[in-house]
Amino acid sequence: MSNLLTDRKFWVEYWERKTGLAMTIPPDYLFHKQLQELIAARGIRSAIELGGFPGYYAVFLKKYAGLDMTLLDYFVHEPIVTQLLARNGLSANDVKIVETDLFQYHPDRQYDLVLSCGLIEHFNDTTDIIKRHIAFLKPGGTLFITLPNFHAVNGWFQKRFDRPNFDKHNLRSMDPGLLSEICLKAGLERIQSGYFGKFSIWFEAEHEKPFFARALKNACWLSGKIFTKIFPFESKKFSPYIILVAQKPSE
Repeated sequence: MSNLLTDRKFWVEYWERKTGLAMTIPPDYLFHKQLQELIAARGIRSAIELGGFPGYYAVFLKKYAGLDMTLLDYFVHEPIVTQLLARNGLSANDVKIVETDLFQYHPDRQYDLVLSCGLIEHFNDTTDIIKRHIAFLKPGGTLFITLPNFHAVNGWFQKRFDRPNFDKHNLRSMDPGLLSEICLKAGLERIQSGYFGKFSIWFEAEHEKPFFARALKNACWLSGKIFTKIFPFESKKFSPYIILVAQKPSE
């Protein structure tokens, strides 16, 4: 079985459907608190975002933390990245771009922080893709990975109303215990892995979904938000994301 659940054609078509990609990244962008705390606590100065086109986290970390940033992805449309940088008051030289196949690329440097947001769930072999992240880490460096939690209510909506997109995700990877175990066996330390967020539901290309699907999604979204406002907790059945943080031992 191929390790890939997607290919270049999938990602080219995916991004070509998107509009408004050159957006202003706010200071409270998703996962901002977790990233800012790690940067302050661990003295992070350099980072690479894997699989991150168009580079929202690369821009966020350059704009608000001043990190030496690199963006690596299988597909990068540089004019969009340039527009994104300009929209956020940055120049084309502020983020190094590497367009390559992660499975053929050998890192020419290592970083204080290696992050990916919504990448590892597109591969069948979770251990292998995490080890490829670790190859970019300096001794003492920090691994930061996020992925969607399709075991939650959001996953039911994806499976029921967007099966092609659902099938591009490896549900086995969406297990905090498995992610911790992989990192432990790989020799990482200070491992934290768990569910994140109280509740959320989303659709890709929502305007293309049937009216019934959109109405049901909006009704569940509102109900879930009210419920988790009254009973705020993070869990497998409600939280939309999983976060994994680990550290490579210092030499």
